[in-house]
Amino acid sequence: MSTREQRPDRQINALAPLCDELHVETYSAACQHRPVFDAVLQGLAAGDTLVVWDFDRAFRSTIEALTTVENLRQRGIGFQAVTLGFDVASDDGKLFYTIIAAFAEHERRRLSRRTKEGLAAARLKGKRLGRRPKLTRRQAVSARQQIVAGTASLAELAARYDVHPYTVTRHIQALDRSPDI
Repeated sequence: MSTREQRPDRQINALAPLCDELHVETYSAACQHRPVFDAVLQGLAAGDTLVVWDFDRAFRSTIEALTTVENLRQRGIGFQAVTLGFDVASDDGKLFYTIIAAFAEHERRRLSRRTKEGLAAARLKGKRLGRRPKLTRRQAVSARQQIVAGTASLAELAARYDVHPYTVTRHIQALDRSPDI
């Protein structure tokens, strides 16, 4: 499972020979609702095995990992995490599984904290985070002037700047909220 920004190729290559069906979830395991993962869980039947790349690709927390695998076991469904290399159905495997699930959750939390700290540090340095604006300030001012003067429509300006009309509207609204214009 990968977020939209990540490339799942390595996981697909490793999972393809092990699976009858392959499903790629584009939402992070940290998301509350994951349509592909949820549909796969619902579609599993007794005798099936859920195969995932790793814990952090499939579960939000240790509790979720443990309860999901236990629910699958009660439904007669097996579970395999490719990176584990041991059988989670055995007593020893369940112990290792529990420990590794806890480490995976811990690492996810550390990564989240480090990411937030890095973003905060970048903001303190005055870095602009996120995607660049589609229009420059000069383009937005010009667009507003042309709309006020009636020399261009919103659709014409959007076509000229190769953006959606709402993008032009948002940039003009941002200018209107800005005190220095």
